Amino acid sequence: MSDSWKVTLPCTKAEAEAMQEDIAQFALLDSPPVLMTSEPDPAQPDAWRMDAYFEAEPGVTDIAALRALVPSTDAEPLIEQVEEQDWVTLSQQGLEPIRAGRFFVHTPAHRNAVPAGAVAFEIDAGRAFGTGQHETTTGCLLALDKLRTGGANFANMIDVGTGTGLLAFAARALWPNATVAATDIDSVSIEVTQENAAINRVPIGVGRGEVELAVAAGLDHPRIAARAPYDLIIANILAGPLIELAPAIAGALQAGGRLILAGLLDTQADKVAAAYRRQGMMMSFRIARGEWPTLVMRKRRALGWR
Repeated sequence: MSDSWKVTLPCTKAEAEAMQEDIAQFALLDSPPVLMTSEPDPAQPDAWRMDAYFEAEPGVTDIAALRALVPSTDAEPLIEQVEEQDWVTLSQQGLEPIRAGRFFVHTPAHRNAVPAGAVAFEIDAGRAFGTGQHETTTGCLLALDKLRTGGANFANMIDVGTGTGLLAFAARALWPNATVAATDIDSVSIEVTQENAAINRVPIGVGRGEVELAVAAGLDHPRIAARAPYDLIIANILAGPLIELAPAIAGALQAGGRLILAGLLDTQADKVAAAYRRQGMMMSFRIARGEWPTLVMRKRRALGWR
């Protein structure tokens, strides 16, 4: 059994949550580290810990990149060799299943724990963001569940910044006769989505009940543009890109269509909502998940989507 390396540093809860997003300094590495965060002592809710697992001994640059993720601490990192099987197993067992409305999202370690009647998805912890563990993904699942419970019906949907494909799969499960598209700027995310689609028996394709995949920055892709206008757009990315993409996203939504926005903090919500109101959107409802709200908006007037 081969050995790998673990680097441990203390961090704050806010720093731990930030690590759920894409980390640019590791994105181009052939073998980026696996980052895990945990709360060692519930009595100290802001005292978290980061464990980073490397396939080879981390160098000075690797350690510096990890330190940049946790600027709150001056502690020396704990560096140790571990058996590879130990941390792979830990990474699976450490991610508890998520229940969000009718959805149940789990790793392979909890494959046999699916509750009766749940809409279940197996999403392995790995190379892309969106396992359901982060409040933004959970908020989107709850928003989809609420829309379905409220009687909403959609025929042409897209998940922008799909990550693992989870939200596209969830939307398809609720509206199985719709056409679905999923895009991500990261080609690795699209590869992961293909793998997850196979695991969850989600057909890839362009027909009804299938999911079409594309590597794209937002909706900037000929096939994705040709599918517009959409009646449901899900965009779980970050506040900056959401604001930048507001004209394109709102323009690709048909009159009366719904928009789910996530990846933003409470402090950013008003600015994001304002960007979409300027594009003819109005607020329908909001899901609160800690500091990470999910905004559900509706298009109130027809705008050209090109």
